[in-house]
Amino acid sequence: MNFDIKTEQLSVISLAGEVDLYTAPEFKQQLLEVIGQGGTEVVVDFTDTTFIDSTTLGVLVGGVKRLRSNDGQLSLVCNDRNITKIFEITGLDRVFTIHPTRDEAISQLGTTGSAPPA
Repeated sequence: MNFDIKTEQLSVISLAGEVDLYTAPEFKQQLLEVIGQGGTEVVVDFTDTTFIDSTTLGVLVGGVKRLRSNDGQLSLVCNDRNITKIFEITGLDRVFTIHPTRDEAISQLGTTGSAPPA
């Protein structure tokens, strides 16, 4: 099983490999940590992700609920047609903004709320 996770800057979480029942808890912990540090505009980058399952979708939905309660948003980067199709089939493509590149997603971020309080 191949999985890697890293937060490259406060508002971007980059996932690689398989994000499933076994690895999603680590992703959830990282997402909650970013939100807890004051991140209100978060980008989850699935560019190097090869597989996601319903557990991953649950983490994302939980994250977007927390962010929206603070007027925040959760955007996704995904250029893999199979993964994008999962969001379309479940209707979650209407919940999340899905960008084809990280640069596009980051360019859509506002400057307010994306840094932790001083």
